[in-house]
Amino acid sequence: MSFDHWIHERMENRKRAGLYRELRTMNTAPLPHMLVNEKEQLVFSSNNYLGLANHPVLMEEAVRALREFGVGSSGSRLTTGNTEWHEKLEDKIASFKKTEAALLFSSGYLANVGVLSSLPQKGDVILSDQLNHASIIDGCRLSKADTVIYEHVDMKHLEKQLQETQAYARRFIVTDGVFSMDGTIAPLDEISKLASKYNAYVIVDDAHATGVLGECGRGTSEFFGVFPDVVIGTLSKAIGVEGGFVAGSKLLVDFLVNHARTFIFQTAIPPASCAAAYASLDIIESSKELRERLFQKIQQIKNRLKEVGFLVYGDDTPIIPVIIGDAEKAVSFSNRLQEEGIYAPAIRPPTVPNGESRIRLTVTAAHTESHIEQLLRSCTQIGRELRMIS
Repeated sequence: MSFDHWIHERMENRKRAGLYRELRTMNTAPLPHMLVNEKEQLVFSSNNYLGLANHPVLMEEAVRALREFGVGSSGSRLTTGNTEWHEKLEDKIASFKKTEAALLFSSGYLANVGVLSSLPQKGDVILSDQLNHASIIDGCRLSKADTVIYEHVDMKHLEKQLQETQAYARRFIVTDGVFSMDGTIAPLDEISKLASKYNAYVIVDDAHATGVLGECGRGTSEFFGVFPDVVIGTLSKAIGVEGGFVAGSKLLVDFLVNHARTFIFQTAIPPASCAAAYASLDIIESSKELRERLFQKIQQIKNRLKEVGFLVYGDDTPIIPVIIGDAEKAVSFSNRLQEEGIYAPAIRPPTVPNGESRIRLTVTAAHTESHIEQLLRSCTQIGRELRMIS
């Protein structure tokens, strides 16, 4: 069998299982209405939670830095890629997250992999939530430590695993702050208590909580009033730019500069991205208005979908999973939404468990009341067509 024939067979199997994926082209700025494959769609699948990705202040700051520093960083941070903007942004993130220091990575994915592949050692154990992001899973696989999975946000099961892993040299509990496919919030206060009780360290990936949760938008730590050992995040969601970071002690940052391969060998994000992210954090810190507007829309959508009979997962976060069940049915639901002018792709295995395919709606502060009413009308109509609701 030729190489191409072998690949073709594998792809045909994926298509038959209803799991085939393909790219779609976005030809407009990240607004609620976008051109998707040249067709105008109302987008309910963006991580641009506060609507800052095309904010004029961010763009102005990016252009100013672009003119001064150029379009690329030209190397890793340890060679030619470190500028004053990288250092200014790290200081800003540390201040925002209330930690001693912070370190930029080129993405949140690389930050997770860098921390988990370098910090835990052979003889240690990582206790990882069942629904942690793929970047955490990959980081655990690259680590020399053993990995033990605990059931999703199940503190009794986590405690049992902590009791059974006392023979290891060190225990690291790693969790998403907000889970990307279920919209649930990790009980970081309870996790911190268990970590203290069983002498464990806490690592939190706060990608979907940064800018959203907490009185000042500082994330899960502020939401629960706790201080994890390591806070990982991204600049590409509520902050609206690109890149990732780790926040913690100065010693932790120094360790990662010397040990995290995804920092050492990766080209730095451009200074223009740093300048835009700095401006974004200024906006997030200066006003609660965007977050308040966002949460009003979150509650409106979730309440109305539940009222008409949909099964909706998650806590009060911008991620609203509408459970369809069957993968092909989820694709049909998504296709019908697109026919109605709404872009919200189906999420299927292996991203989510078998039988839990869904439409993963995300809402942003930029969505208007008319946008939300259009979404709710279309979901209700399609749900009745597919006999999901009465």
